[in-house]
Amino acid sequence: MKRQIAFIAHDKKKDELVELASEFSDLLRQCVLLATGSTGKRLAEDVGLNVERKLSGPFGGDLQIAAEVVEGKIDCLIFLRDPMTPQAHEPDVNALVRTCDVHNVVCATNLATARLLLSHFQSPRHNHN
Repeated sequence: MKRQIAFIAHDKKKDELVELASEFSDLLRQCVLLATGSTGKRLAEDVGLNVERKLSGPFGGDLQIAAEVVEGKIDCLIFLRDPMTPQAHEPDVNALVRTCDVHNVVCATNLATARLLLSHFQSPRHNHN
């Protein structure tokens, strides 16, 4: 069964997410990927990944991803958030982190943790595709 990874990024973090996805593109091509609207668009267009795009964050895409976490469909959430200047229209990280904690789903909220997590998934002994 393929690993399922969801991505969300605040506007100021989308470039970093594209860099991360480019760095791990070989791994990510072997996974089922979901993302909020504009984040998914960037991953598809800039990295060439196949991404199931949910609605944009302001229209509830983060809630759609949270529902997938609740239903046990997500193995990991990478939510690169901007802790310094979040915008009112951007998804609230707290609700998603809480949902991941309640359902014991791995959640990375910064680039360092996301890299560590994806590196772990890249390890042959942790590959369950």
